[in-house]
Amino acid sequence: MSTALENMSLKELKALHAQVGRLIDGYEDRRKQEALRELEEKARALGFSLDEIVGAKVARKRAPAKAKYANPANRSDTWTGRGRKPRWVEAALKSGKSLADLAI
Repeated sequence: MSTALENMSLKELKALHAQVGRLIDGYEDRRKQEALRELEEKARALGFSLDEIVGAKVARKRAPAKAKYANPANRSDTWTGRGRKPRWVEAALKSGKSLADLAI
């Protein structure tokens, strides 16, 4: 086999290298998934969830925030007041309006 590899071009060797890397990564992922399934089955057989056993906290789901501000030019453009200000909010503030003027 070494002679076959020695006869390959650099492009072919790099392609082969990339393919082998993907196969190795896929193999590890499959093994992890298999281990996770086995652990979940064992935990279920004992009457627990895997999260209960390992102490993982269940993520709290937040309700979507209600819109507090609306674009005066287009009332369907709204903003909750969280995160980055939309362009229309920044433009309104630059033109002298306040957030209170944009409140719903």
